[in-house]
Amino acid sequence: MVDLSTNCAGIRSPNPFWLASGPPSNTGDQVSRAFDAGWGGAVWKTIGVPIQNVTSRYGSIDYGGKRVVGFNNIELISDRSIDVNLKEIKDVKRRFPNHAVVSSLMVETKEEWKSLIERCEEVGVDGHELNFGCPHGMCERGMGSAVGQEPEVLAEITSWAKAYAKKPVLVKLTPNIGDIVEPGRAAVKGGADGLSLINTIKSLMGVDLDKMVPLPVVGTRSTNGGYCGPAVKPIALHMVAALARDPVARKLPISGIGGVSNWRDAAEFIALGSSSVQVCTAVMHYGFRIVEDMIEGLSTYMEEKGFKRLDDLVGRAVPAFVEWGELDLHYKIIASIDRDKCIGCELCYIACWDGAHQCIEKGKLGPAVIENGHALPQVKVPRILEDHCTGCNLCSLVCPVDGCITMKRVDDGKNPVTWNELVAKTQLIKAH
Repeated sequence: MVDLSTNCAGIRSPNPFWLASGPPSNTGDQVSRAFDAGWGGAVWKTIGVPIQNVTSRYGSIDYGGKRVVGFNNIELISDRSIDVNLKEIKDVKRRFPNHAVVSSLMVETKEEWKSLIERCEEVGVDGHELNFGCPHGMCERGMGSAVGQEPEVLAEITSWAKAYAKKPVLVKLTPNIGDIVEPGRAAVKGGADGLSLINTIKSLMGVDLDKMVPLPVVGTRSTNGGYCGPAVKPIALHMVAALARDPVARKLPISGIGGVSNWRDAAEFIALGSSSVQVCTAVMHYGFRIVEDMIEGLSTYMEEKGFKRLDDLVGRAVPAFVEWGELDLHYKIIASIDRDKCIGCELCYIACWDGAHQCIEKGKLGPAVIENGHALPQVKVPRILEDHCTGCNLCSLVCPVDGCITMKRVDDGKNPVTWNELVAKTQLIKAH
Protein backbone atom coordinates (compact mmCIF):
# COMPACT_ATOMS: atom_id res chain seq x y z
CA MET A 1 0.00 0.00 0.00
CA VAL A 2 1.27 3.46 -0.86
CA ASP A 3 1.16 6.36 1.57
CA LEU A 4 -0.96 9.21 0.17
CA SER A 5 -0.64 11.42 3.25
CA THR A 6 0.85 14.82 2.58
CA ASN A 7 2.35 17.81 4.31
CA CYS A 8 1.71 20.86 2.15
CA ALA A 9 3.48 23.88 3.65
CA GLY A 10 2.98 22.48 7.14
CA ILE A 11 -0.68 21.58 6.57
CA ARG A 12 -1.14 17.82 6.96
CA SER A 13 -3.91 15.72 5.47
CA PRO A 14 -4.52 11.97 4.92
CA ASN A 15 -4.40 12.43 1.14
CA PRO A 16 -3.63 15.29 -1.27
CA PHE A 17 -7.21 15.81 -2.43
CA TRP A 18 -8.68 19.04 -1.06
CA LEU A 19 -11.85 20.90 -1.86
CA ALA A 20 -10.95 24.27 -3.34
CA SER A 21 -12.49 27.38 -1.87
CA GLY A 22 -15.87 27.73 -3.55
CA PRO A 23 -19.47 26.55 -3.48
CA PRO A 24 -18.63 22.92 -2.45
CA SER A 25 -16.89 24.19 0.71
CA ASN A 26 -19.50 26.78 1.61
CA THR A 27 -20.96 25.11 4.71
CA GLY A 28 -19.99 22.78 7.51
CA ASP A 29 -22.46 20.19 6.27
CA GLN A 30 -20.84 20.12 2.83
CA VAL A 31 -17.30 19.85 4.16
CA SER A 32 -18.31 17.13 6.62
CA ARG A 33 -19.96 15.09 3.87
CA ALA A 34 -16.86 15.58 1.71
CA PHE A 35 -14.60 14.26 4.46
CA ASP A 36 -16.93 11.29 4.97
CA ALA A 37 -16.58 10.59 1.24
CA GLY A 38 -12.79 10.54 1.47
CA TRP A 39 -11.48 14.06 0.81
CA GLY A 40 -8.32 14.84 2.72
CA GLY A 41 -8.84 18.56 3.21
CA ALA A 42 -10.93 21.58 2.39
CA VAL A 43 -10.26 25.26 1.84
CA TRP A 44 -13.36 26.98 3.17
CA LYS A 45 -15.30 29.31 0.89
CA THR A 46 -13.70 32.73 1.27
CA ILE A 47 -14.66 34.56 4.44
CA GLY A 48 -14.79 38.33 4.77
CA VAL A 49 -17.38 41.04 5.13
CA PRO A 50 -20.53 39.20 3.92
CA ILE A 51 -21.44 39.94 0.30
CA GLN A 52 -24.83 40.06 -1.39
CA ASN A 53 -24.53 37.92 -4.50
CA VAL A 54 -26.64 38.16 -7.64
CA THR A 55 -28.82 35.42 -9.04
CA SER A 56 -27.81 33.82 -12.31
CA ARG A 57 -24.17 33.24 -11.38
CA TYR A 58 -22.81 30.40 -13.50
CA GLY A 59 -22.16 29.71 -17.15
CA SER A 60 -20.50 26.85 -19.00
CA ILE A 61 -18.98 25.79 -22.29
CA ASP A 62 -20.09 22.48 -23.77
CA TYR A 63 -18.06 20.87 -26.54
CA GLY A 64 -18.36 17.71 -28.60
CA GLY A 65 -21.30 16.45 -26.60
CA LYS A 66 -19.48 16.87 -23.29
CA ARG A 67 -21.04 19.18 -20.74
CA VAL A 68 -19.15 21.77 -18.67
CA VAL A 69 -15.78 21.57 -20.42
CA GLY A 70 -15.27 25.13 -19.21
CA PHE A 71 -17.09 26.81 -16.35
CA ASN A 72 -17.59 30.44 -15.39
CA ASN A 73 -18.89 32.08 -12.26
CA ILE A 74 -19.65 35.63 -11.14
CA GLU A 75 -20.21 34.58 -7.53
CA LEU A 76 -18.32 36.48 -4.83
CA ILE A 77 -17.14 35.48 -1.36
CA SER A 78 -19.35 34.01 1.36
CA ASP A 79 -22.72 35.67 1.81
CA ARG A 80 -22.96 34.19 5.32
CA SER A 81 -21.74 35.95 8.44
CA ILE A 82 -18.23 35.47 9.77
CA ASP A 83 -19.66 34.17 13.05
CA VAL A 84 -21.69 31.43 11.33
CA ASN A 85 -18.72 30.34 9.22
CA LEU A 86 -16.39 30.19 12.22
CA LYS A 87 -18.86 28.16 14.26
CA GLU A 88 -19.16 25.60 11.47
CA ILE A 89 -15.38 25.46 10.98
CA LYS A 90 -14.99 24.70 14.67
CA ASP A 91 -17.60 21.95 14.50
CA VAL A 92 -16.00 20.35 11.43
CA LYS A 93 -12.51 20.46 12.91
CA ARG A 94 -13.73 18.87 16.14
CA ARG A 95 -15.31 16.02 14.20
CA PHE A 96 -12.41 15.57 11.75
CA PRO A 97 -9.21 16.40 13.69
CA ASN A 98 -6.92 14.67 11.16
CA HIS A 99 -8.28 16.39 8.07
CA ALA A 100 -7.00 19.71 6.78
CA VAL A 101 -9.35 22.66 7.26
CA VAL A 102 -7.93 25.83 5.71
CA SER A 103 -9.54 29.25 5.96
CA SER A 104 -9.75 31.37 2.80
CA LEU A 105 -9.63 35.04 3.70
CA MET A 106 -10.22 38.35 1.94
CA VAL A 107 -10.50 41.67 3.75
CA GLU A 108 -9.12 45.16 3.22
CA THR A 109 -7.36 46.74 6.18
CA LYS A 110 -4.47 45.60 8.34
CA GLU A 111 -6.74 45.53 11.38
CA GLU A 112 -9.30 43.37 9.56
CA TRP A 113 -6.60 40.88 8.57
CA LYS A 114 -5.38 40.69 12.16
CA SER A 115 -8.85 40.17 13.62
CA LEU A 116 -9.98 37.58 11.10
CA ILE A 117 -6.78 35.52 11.24
CA GLU A 118 -6.86 35.42 15.03
CA ARG A 119 -10.53 34.43 15.08
CA CYS A 120 -9.92 31.65 12.55
CA GLU A 121 -7.07 30.25 14.63
CA GLU A 122 -9.25 30.28 17.73
CA VAL A 123 -11.64 27.82 16.05
CA GLY A 124 -8.83 25.46 15.03
CA VAL A 125 -8.01 26.00 11.35
CA ASP A 126 -4.87 24.24 10.11
CA GLY A 127 -3.80 27.10 7.90
CA HIS A 128 -4.90 30.16 5.97
CA GLU A 129 -5.19 30.83 2.24
CA LEU A 130 -5.02 34.50 1.29
CA ASN A 131 -7.36 35.03 -1.65
CA PHE A 132 -5.37 37.30 -3.97
CA GLY A 133 -6.93 35.84 -7.09
CA CYS A 134 -10.66 36.55 -7.45
CA PRO A 135 -10.99 38.32 -10.87
CA HIS A 136 -14.47 39.79 -10.51
CA GLY A 137 -16.44 41.88 -8.08
CA MET A 138 -13.85 41.95 -5.32
CA CYS A 139 -10.97 43.26 -7.43
CA GLU A 140 -12.99 46.38 -8.19
CA ARG A 141 -12.98 46.96 -4.42
CA GLY A 142 -9.20 46.70 -4.16
CA MET A 143 -9.11 43.03 -3.13
CA GLY A 144 -8.70 39.68 -4.87
CA SER A 145 -6.75 39.86 -8.13
CA ALA A 146 -6.17 43.59 -7.59
CA VAL A 147 -3.70 42.48 -4.91
CA GLY A 148 -2.38 39.50 -6.88
CA GLN A 149 -1.46 41.74 -9.80
CA GLU A 150 0.64 44.08 -7.64
CA PRO A 151 3.66 42.18 -6.29
CA GLU A 152 4.65 44.82 -3.76
CA VAL A 153 1.14 45.01 -2.32
CA LEU A 154 0.95 41.22 -2.27
CA ALA A 155 4.22 40.99 -0.36
CA GLU A 156 3.10 43.60 2.17
CA ILE A 157 -0.28 42.03 2.95
CA THR A 158 1.35 38.61 3.13
CA SER A 159 3.77 39.98 5.72
CA TRP A 160 0.79 41.26 7.74
CA ALA A 161 -0.78 37.80 7.70
CA LYS A 162 2.47 36.15 8.70
CA ALA A 163 2.86 38.57 11.59
CA TYR A 164 -0.54 37.59 13.00
CA ALA A 165 -0.76 33.90 12.05
CA LYS A 166 0.62 31.02 14.03
CA LYS A 167 -0.58 28.54 11.42
CA PRO A 168 0.83 28.21 7.86
CA VAL A 169 -0.10 30.86 5.31
CA LEU A 170 -0.75 30.00 1.65
CA VAL A 171 -0.95 32.77 -0.95
CA LYS A 172 -3.50 32.10 -3.71
CA LEU A 173 -2.28 33.58 -6.98
CA THR A 174 -4.20 35.02 -9.90
CA PRO A 175 -3.48 33.76 -13.44
CA ASN A 176 -4.52 37.16 -14.80
CA ILE A 177 -0.96 38.39 -15.01
CA GLY A 178 1.88 38.38 -17.54
CA ASP A 179 4.41 36.34 -15.55
CA ILE A 180 3.28 34.16 -12.65
CA VAL A 181 6.82 34.08 -11.26
CA GLU A 182 6.66 37.73 -10.17
CA PRO A 183 3.82 37.33 -7.63
CA GLY A 184 5.31 33.97 -6.61
CA ARG A 185 8.56 35.68 -5.68
CA ALA A 186 6.60 38.43 -3.93
CA ALA A 187 4.95 35.77 -1.78
CA VAL A 188 8.40 34.51 -0.82
CA LYS A 189 9.40 38.07 0.04
CA GLY A 190 6.32 38.42 2.22
CA GLY A 191 7.20 35.28 4.16
CA ALA A 192 4.48 32.96 2.86
CA ASP A 193 4.68 29.28 3.76
CA GLY A 194 3.24 28.10 0.46
CA LEU A 195 1.46 28.96 -2.78
CA SER A 196 -1.87 27.88 -4.21
CA LEU A 197 -2.76 28.37 -7.86
CA ILE A 198 -4.41 29.03 -10.14
CA ASN A 199 -7.45 31.07 -9.27
CA THR A 200 -9.97 31.63 -12.04
CA ILE A 201 -9.28 33.40 -15.34
CA LYS A 202 -11.15 36.57 -16.24
CA SER A 203 -13.65 35.69 -18.97
CA LEU A 204 -16.95 36.15 -20.74
CA MET A 205 -18.73 32.89 -21.54
CA GLY A 206 -20.71 34.02 -24.53
CA VAL A 207 -23.63 36.18 -25.59
CA ASP A 208 -27.37 35.60 -25.57
CA LEU A 209 -27.96 36.58 -29.20
CA ASP A 210 -31.67 37.17 -28.63
CA LYS A 211 -31.29 39.45 -25.62
CA MET A 212 -27.90 40.80 -26.75
CA VAL A 213 -26.55 40.37 -23.24
CA PRO A 214 -23.38 38.48 -22.27
CA LEU A 215 -23.77 35.27 -20.27
CA PRO A 216 -24.77 34.62 -17.55
CA VAL A 217 -27.64 37.07 -17.85
CA VAL A 218 -28.54 39.13 -14.78
CA GLY A 219 -31.67 41.01 -15.75
CA THR A 220 -30.58 43.06 -18.77
CA ARG A 221 -26.83 43.01 -18.08
CA SER A 222 -23.88 40.79 -17.22
CA THR A 223 -20.23 41.05 -16.24
CA ASN A 224 -16.94 39.22 -16.59
CA GLY A 225 -16.45 36.22 -14.35
CA GLY A 226 -13.86 33.62 -13.43
CA TYR A 227 -13.14 30.75 -15.86
CA CYS A 228 -12.29 27.30 -14.53
CA GLY A 229 -12.95 23.61 -15.19
CA PRO A 230 -11.14 21.06 -17.41
CA ALA A 231 -10.38 23.64 -20.13
CA VAL A 232 -8.02 25.63 -17.90
CA LYS A 233 -5.81 22.71 -16.84
CA PRO A 234 -3.02 23.36 -19.39
CA ILE A 235 -2.73 26.96 -18.22
CA ALA A 236 -2.67 25.90 -14.59
CA LEU A 237 -0.05 23.21 -15.21
CA HIS A 238 2.24 25.70 -16.91
CA MET A 239 2.00 28.20 -14.08
CA VAL A 240 2.53 25.57 -11.39
CA ALA A 241 5.58 24.23 -13.23
CA ALA A 242 6.98 27.73 -13.83
CA LEU A 243 7.00 28.35 -10.09
CA ALA A 244 8.26 24.87 -9.24
CA ARG A 245 11.40 25.39 -11.32
CA ASP A 246 12.05 29.04 -10.43
CA PRO A 247 15.12 29.38 -8.17
CA VAL A 248 13.27 31.71 -5.77
CA ALA A 249 9.63 30.64 -5.89
CA ARG A 250 10.43 26.91 -5.70
CA LYS A 251 11.30 27.41 -2.05
CA LEU A 252 7.57 27.33 -1.35
CA PRO A 253 5.36 24.21 -1.50
CA ILE A 254 2.47 24.36 -3.96
CA SER A 255 -1.20 23.45 -3.76
CA GLY A 256 -2.23 22.96 -7.39
CA ILE A 257 -5.61 24.08 -8.71
CA GLY A 258 -7.21 24.22 -12.14
CA GLY A 259 -9.27 21.64 -13.97
CA VAL A 260 -8.49 18.62 -11.78
CA SER A 261 -11.23 16.10 -12.60
CA ASN A 262 -9.64 12.69 -12.10
CA TRP A 263 -6.57 10.95 -10.67
CA ARG A 264 -4.49 11.49 -13.82
CA ASP A 265 -5.02 15.24 -13.63
CA ALA A 266 -3.96 15.15 -9.99
CA ALA A 267 -0.88 13.05 -10.77
CA GLU A 268 0.19 15.58 -13.41
CA PHE A 269 -0.08 18.47 -10.96
CA ILE A 270 1.85 16.51 -8.36
CA ALA A 271 4.57 15.52 -10.84
CA LEU A 272 4.96 19.22 -11.67
CA GLY A 273 5.49 20.21 -8.06
CA SER A 274 2.18 20.22 -6.18
CA SER A 275 2.03 18.51 -2.81
CA SER A 276 -1.76 18.88 -2.67
CA VAL A 277 -4.41 19.44 -5.32
CA GLN A 278 -7.65 21.37 -4.98
CA VAL A 279 -10.88 20.54 -6.80
CA CYS A 280 -14.02 22.61 -7.28
CA THR A 281 -15.69 22.44 -10.71
CA ALA A 282 -15.57 18.64 -10.95
CA VAL A 283 -17.32 18.38 -7.57
CA MET A 284 -19.96 20.86 -8.72
CA HIS A 285 -20.49 18.67 -11.79
CA TYR A 286 -20.30 15.16 -10.34
CA GLY A 287 -20.45 15.39 -6.54
CA PHE A 288 -18.14 14.47 -3.68
CA ARG A 289 -17.82 10.75 -4.49
CA ILE A 290 -15.41 11.37 -7.37
CA VAL A 291 -12.67 11.33 -4.73
CA GLU A 292 -13.07 7.57 -4.39
CA ASP A 293 -11.83 7.02 -7.94
CA MET A 294 -9.13 9.66 -7.44
CA ILE A 295 -7.73 7.90 -4.39
CA GLU A 296 -7.92 4.46 -5.98
CA GLY A 297 -6.45 5.61 -9.29
CA LEU A 298 -3.55 7.54 -7.79
CA SER A 299 -2.76 4.72 -5.37
CA THR A 300 -2.72 2.14 -8.17
CA TYR A 301 -0.57 4.33 -10.40
CA MET A 302 1.97 5.01 -7.66
CA GLU A 303 2.14 1.34 -6.73
CA GLU A 304 2.74 0.35 -10.36
CA LYS A 305 5.51 2.95 -10.69
CA GLY A 306 7.15 1.99 -7.42
CA PHE A 307 6.35 5.23 -5.57
CA LYS A 308 5.84 4.40 -1.90
CA ARG A 309 5.04 7.92 -0.66
CA LEU A 310 3.45 10.95 -2.25
CA ASP A 311 6.71 12.87 -1.85
CA ASP A 312 8.33 10.36 -4.23
CA LEU A 313 6.10 11.73 -7.02
CA VAL A 314 6.10 15.43 -6.11
CA GLY A 315 8.08 17.40 -8.71
CA ARG A 316 9.41 14.39 -10.64
CA ALA A 317 8.58 15.99 -14.01
CA VAL A 318 9.91 19.46 -13.19
CA PRO A 319 13.52 18.88 -14.41
CA ALA A 320 12.17 17.95 -17.85
CA PHE A 321 10.34 21.29 -18.19
CA VAL A 322 12.83 23.55 -19.96
CA GLU A 323 12.86 26.49 -22.33
CA TRP A 324 12.58 25.87 -26.09
CA GLY A 325 16.28 26.53 -26.60
CA GLU A 326 17.12 23.49 -24.46
CA LEU A 327 15.24 20.98 -26.65
CA ASP A 328 17.11 18.39 -28.74
CA LEU A 329 17.04 19.48 -32.39
CA HIS A 330 18.20 16.03 -33.53
CA TYR A 331 15.24 14.19 -31.99
CA LYS A 332 13.12 12.84 -34.89
CA ILE A 333 9.77 11.08 -35.02
CA ILE A 334 7.44 10.29 -37.93
CA ALA A 335 3.86 9.07 -38.18
CA SER A 336 2.93 5.45 -38.70
CA ILE A 337 -0.54 4.21 -39.70
CA ASP A 338 -1.84 0.80 -38.60
CA ARG A 339 -3.61 -0.46 -41.73
CA ASP A 340 -5.73 -2.93 -39.76
CA LYS A 341 -7.18 -0.16 -37.59
CA CYS A 342 -7.68 2.50 -40.26
CA ILE A 343 -11.33 3.21 -41.14
CA GLY A 344 -10.52 5.27 -44.22
CA CYS A 345 -12.02 8.53 -42.97
CA GLU A 346 -9.06 10.50 -44.41
CA LEU A 347 -9.24 13.04 -41.60
CA CYS A 348 -5.48 12.72 -41.14
CA TYR A 349 -4.94 13.51 -44.84
CA ILE A 350 -7.22 16.56 -44.71
CA ALA A 351 -5.65 17.88 -41.52
CA CYS A 352 -2.11 17.40 -42.80
CA TRP A 353 -2.78 18.78 -46.27
CA ASP A 354 -4.80 21.84 -45.26
CA GLY A 355 -3.53 22.52 -41.76
CA ALA A 356 0.02 21.23 -41.49
CA HIS A 357 2.89 20.14 -43.76
CA GLN A 358 1.48 18.07 -46.67
CA CYS A 359 3.16 14.82 -45.60
CA ILE A 360 0.26 12.40 -46.21
CA GLU A 361 -1.09 11.05 -49.51
CA LYS A 362 -4.62 9.86 -50.13
CA GLY A 363 -5.04 6.14 -49.94
CA LYS A 364 -5.83 3.86 -52.86
CA LEU A 365 -8.01 0.79 -52.96
CA GLY A 366 -6.07 -2.42 -53.28
CA PRO A 367 -7.19 -5.70 -54.84
CA ALA A 368 -10.54 -6.97 -53.61
CA VAL A 369 -10.33 -9.45 -50.75
CA ILE A 370 -12.73 -12.39 -50.95
CA GLU A 371 -13.57 -14.38 -47.82
CA ASN A 372 -16.13 -17.19 -47.76
CA GLY A 373 -17.34 -16.05 -51.14
CA HIS A 374 -17.95 -12.46 -50.05
CA ALA A 375 -15.94 -9.33 -50.76
CA LEU A 376 -14.72 -7.69 -47.58
CA PRO A 377 -15.23 -3.93 -47.12
CA GLN A 378 -12.23 -1.97 -48.33
CA VAL A 379 -10.83 1.27 -46.99
CA LYS A 380 -8.45 3.72 -48.57
CA VAL A 381 -5.56 3.81 -46.12
CA PRO A 382 -3.59 7.08 -46.43
CA ARG A 383 0.16 6.83 -46.89
CA ILE A 384 2.75 8.71 -44.84
CA LEU A 385 5.44 10.42 -46.93
CA GLU A 386 8.14 9.50 -44.45
CA ASP A 387 10.90 11.55 -46.07
CA HIS A 388 8.75 14.66 -45.68
CA CYS A 389 7.03 13.97 -42.35
CA THR A 390 7.90 16.64 -39.79
CA GLY A 391 6.70 14.60 -36.81
CA CYS A 392 4.29 17.35 -35.71
CA ASN A 393 1.76 14.85 -34.20
CA LEU A 394 -1.30 16.48 -35.84
CA CYS A 395 -2.46 13.34 -37.66
CA SER A 396 -2.30 11.24 -34.50
CA LEU A 397 -4.23 13.90 -32.59
CA VAL A 398 -7.13 14.15 -35.05
CA CYS A 399 -7.42 10.41 -35.81
CA PRO A 400 -10.70 9.13 -34.31
CA VAL A 401 -9.38 5.57 -33.77
CA ASP A 402 -7.20 4.99 -30.70
CA GLY A 403 -3.82 3.55 -31.62
CA CYS A 404 -4.33 3.79 -35.36
CA ILE A 405 -1.70 6.49 -35.88
CA THR A 406 1.38 6.41 -33.68
CA MET A 407 4.59 8.37 -33.75
CA LYS A 408 7.77 6.30 -34.09
CA ARG A 409 11.24 7.52 -33.33
CA VAL A 410 13.68 7.32 -36.26
CA ASP A 411 16.81 9.12 -35.06
CA ASP A 412 19.63 7.13 -33.46
CA GLY A 413 19.62 9.09 -30.22
CA LYS A 414 23.24 10.03 -30.65
CA ASN A 415 24.78 13.50 -30.61
CA PRO A 416 21.85 15.51 -29.24
CA VAL A 417 22.17 19.24 -29.79
CA THR A 418 20.14 22.23 -28.65
CA TRP A 419 19.58 25.64 -30.16
CA ASN A 420 21.40 27.24 -27.25
CA GLU A 421 24.41 25.02 -27.88
CA LEU A 422 24.45 25.92 -31.57
CA VAL A 423 24.29 29.63 -30.74
CA ALA A 424 27.07 29.31 -28.18
CA LYS A 425 29.22 27.38 -30.67
CA THR A 426 28.62 30.01 -33.37
CA GLN A 427 29.55 32.83 -30.99
CA LEU A 428 32.71 30.98 -29.98
CA ILE A 429 33.75 30.56 -33.60
CA LYS A 430 33.10 34.25 -34.29
CA ALA A 431 35.13 35.22 -31.22
CA HIS A 432 38.14 33.37 -32.62
